[in-house]
Amino acid sequence: MASGSDAPATTISSDSPSQPQAEGIASPRPGPVENPGQPSPLRRTVRVLLPLPLADAYDYSVPDGLDVAAGHFVVVPLGKRETVGVVWGEGSGEVAPEKLRDVEHVLPALPMADALRRFVDWVSAYTLAPPGAVLRMAMSVPSALEAPKTEIVYRAAATTGDSALKLTAARRRVLEQLKEGPALPAAELAHIAGVGTSVIKTMAAVGLVEGIERTMRRSFARPDGRRQGPALSPEQAVAAQGLVDKVLAHAFSATLLDGVPGAGKTEVYFEAIAAALAAGRQVLVLLPEIALTAQWLKRFEDRFGALPASWHSGLTSLERRETWRAIAEGRVGVVVGARSALFLPFATLGLIVVDEEHDSSFKQDEGVTYNARDMAVVRARLVSAPIVLASATPSLESVVNVSAGRYGALHLPARHGSQELATLSAVDLRRQVPARGRWLSPPVVEAMTRTLAAGEQVLLFLNRRGYAPLTLCRACGHGIECPQCSAWLVEHRFRRTLICHHCGYAEPPAHACKHCGAVDQFVACGPGVERLAEEALDLFPQARLELFTSDSLMNTRWPAAPAARTGRARRWCRPICPSIR
Repeated sequence: MASGSDAPATTISSDSPSQPQAEGIASPRPGPVENPGQPSPLRRTVRVLLPLPLADAYDYSVPDGLDVAAGHFVVVPLGKRETVGVVWGEGSGEVAPEKLRDVEHVLPALPMADALRRFVDWVSAYTLAPPGAVLRMAMSVPSALEAPKTEIVYRAAATTGDSALKLTAARRRVLEQLKEGPALPAAELAHIAGVGTSVIKTMAAVGLVEGIERTMRRSFARPDGRRQGPALSPEQAVAAQGLVDKVLAHAFSATLLDGVPGAGKTEVYFEAIAAALAAGRQVLVLLPEIALTAQWLKRFEDRFGALPASWHSGLTSLERRETWRAIAEGRVGVVVGARSALFLPFATLGLIVVDEEHDSSFKQDEGVTYNARDMAVVRARLVSAPIVLASATPSLESVVNVSAGRYGALHLPARHGSQELATLSAVDLRRQVPARGRWLSPPVVEAMTRTLAAGEQVLLFLNRRGYAPLTLCRACGHGIECPQCSAWLVEHRFRRTLICHHCGYAEPPAHACKHCGAVDQFVACGPGVERLAEEALDLFPQARLELFTSDSLMNTRWPAAPAARTGRARRWCRPICPSIR
């Protein structure tokens, strides 16, 4: 293939890697001068895809004696620096050999599987993103490609010779510890035996113990797929068996698991996870946000006796490196994570579950634009594994795919056990008019009264911060605007501030109108969450009330303001959970 940007582009197939579009050649590497009378031997060339926003893989030559195969992570020169890439296939053969630069060396990491390389090509073609940009998501932990760290551990020597004559009390304690336990590093062994590290080293020198090199690895608990789960309802059992059959078929299938809230969809696909684990396969569970995983992790641990490996932006670099390597080596059975987990190097991926598949947070809008739900279906097809899309409110795309016969469907029509669905009622404020100066309608107040009398909780939701969204002058009708962006300033009465929710501008409340000069003629128009909280306090003075907004989380001193302003001793609780807005 010719070098340069004029090389013709080729179509990327969903079933095979793309063909190169341009070779990545830098300045020729100096080498020995060959005899012009003798033809130079042809050297093998390979295409190396770099994790950079480049159009295609670059051609490199392979030095004699270097074993390079497709999928290997290699270090190659790029301009004046060296970078890491992945061998994507054989070279194009259209670049002059003297212009090619050599592959430096192969990194001690497991090769990237063919299915993952095809997945990178597919995502690149579908999203019209450079292949290298997609590859970068699959190489998100460069440190995992290096050789793992090792340590020296000590064990009792097989034969001690005549060194038994030199046994002291300290040495006896060391040998007793090694006799009953595994090999240990010098510092840990010395601490347990109550001796200094010099004793361990001296014993190694005289042959009482021997040091061996051991790779340092984090151990991951293996979830037990054969552990008995909770009893399922007849509808759940039928749906669970359908998913288990698809897992045992070891073939691609896409199934929409639909059901009302509380129907037990999680326990149903847990049965599919158990079947995959029992078959020795890995499982990927995608959740929309990190915040949703805490409760899910607890349910998973109760079901399988161990926590899965987590993958999200909150992991440290060490945790990411250890988890990435363990997944590639097949030492992790289940991974639960955000959309980036889709590009992890699974060794034996046997099932993918996308929970809350309708959630918009599966969409990535920066860099490579893609929907993790749709790309998960592609990856499942490339590895011949089933995928389960679970949701109580399926996306329109999934509903259409079910109607077209591309996806299967399982439906759970009722809640598990004796739980009942909540009843929804619309209140017409034209007929059920709130009292003057109030914003809660009589049916809402009546329902709150019944609920509180039963010892239950009430949630009033209004996606409007502050006390009132608009402040007007009674004298002239002028509204207070932001001087920077002309938006209305929102009154935050508990903080005694007027704030612009667009640009963040803030100013103290004014007493005189800047337009007409009238004093103390301002009136708050419309309700905000603070105004509803004030009204709820007046209606239910004995109830314990909390206000959850981003403002209350940022300023924990504000709850004292309402009680002081009303002159009543009411208990306000400091907010303890994130804003609902």
